[in-house]
Amino acid sequence: MTEAGIAPKEPIQWGVLAAGVLAVTYNAILAFINHNIMPLSPAYVVMSEMLILAYSFAFILRKGIFEEDLAPLGYLLATILLTVYVMVINRSGYIDHLRNILIVFAFVVMGRWTNERTLKLVFKICCIAVLSVLICEIVSVTAYVALFHPAEYFENTRGVPRATYSDLGLFRGALGFPDRFSFGIIDHRSSSIFLEQVSLANFCGVMVIYLVSFSNRLRLGDRLIFIATVVLILLTNDTRTMLIFSIVCLSGYVIYPWLPKILDFLMMPGIIAIGFIIHAFKPNAHDDDFVGRISGTIRSINAMDIPATLGLELEKGLGYVDSGYVFITYSATIFGLILFWLFVSFFPAGQTPNQKRLCHSLSLFMFLNLMIGSTAIFSMKTAGLAWLLVGFLKVNEGKQRAASPISVPVAAAAR
Repeated sequence: MTEAGIAPKEPIQWGVLAAGVLAVTYNAILAFINHNIMPLSPAYVVMSEMLILAYSFAFILRKGIFEEDLAPLGYLLATILLTVYVMVINRSGYIDHLRNILIVFAFVVMGRWTNERTLKLVFKICCIAVLSVLICEIVSVTAYVALFHPAEYFENTRGVPRATYSDLGLFRGALGFPDRFSFGIIDHRSSSIFLEQVSLANFCGVMVIYLVSFSNRLRLGDRLIFIATVVLILLTNDTRTMLIFSIVCLSGYVIYPWLPKILDFLMMPGIIAIGFIIHAFKPNAHDDDFVGRISGTIRSINAMDIPATLGLELEKGLGYVDSGYVFITYSATIFGLILFWLFVSFFPAGQTPNQKRLCHSLSLFMFLNLMIGSTAIFSMKTAGLAWLLVGFLKVNEGKQRAASPISVPVAAAAR
């Protein structure tokens, strides 16, 4: 086939495929087991994530740590040190931020080893699964609940009580409220296989990033599937943030390749500065809308003192579920927030048009989300796909690939 000028197909990396798909779908699988086979406890959720992470780390260790992995490895080691410091100072076993960065490290390094065929298959399978269940949820919420029983699942595994004002069996956050922004397609906020509305909204954002940075490498049929999924989520999930993000990225497809990489570094302080301006005009906004969330985050930032920024008041941070910047600072110190800012700003490659589209859309997605939400952007259900894509595009396109076709292990380089 090679002699005839036909390139052989890349082999499917079944381990990477399984890790990527399970990271997105494990919640739905556990929910089905919880109602139809046996009741589950929080330990099963933790165990599932640990098994996926353990496989990812085993995969990485079999490949070895290379020079290209030093930045994410350094980020992980610095986070471990900060976590130990916060735990000792507060006499607490809180490791949520470390778990978040473990997901970033595992998937970004695994993405470096992923071939294009496998990456496309991971995204396509996850997208089709989300789209199929979403259509089921829209057509018949009764059938959707019969499959997964979201309220029961989150009560058993997260300790979230069921809504007393509804007997639909949906997760209470997905029920919404009358004054919330909505297109009116369905009478609740769609959740699909994630069973709760926030992860579906973030999945929509990750699909937008994938389309913006990868659509010219996709077949027309695949592009249509991804676009249909994004549009259907936007119409049924009532997510204001991802609607704004999607509109920006639509024009960004053309504009992003012309923007300098330093813009990613300026994105976080720029968004925070805009937040202060909005808060100045609406200092008392407390509604659960875009302006209210932003104003709330700024009020929380203003309320922090020096001990809080140094990780000395960990217990206070647990209450800031809608203010990601504040939540990270309380749980990982101001240095943890700075490390995340620098990693998102500088680690993704920004040489080719697709790489620039990725790094600009990723920065906007991360830093905008932290203004109106907590750490949902770190959830394995959506973060795994995003960082898998970052790792792949960093070494599999343009100058990066030409400059380093063969990696040299760190240990070998030392010798």
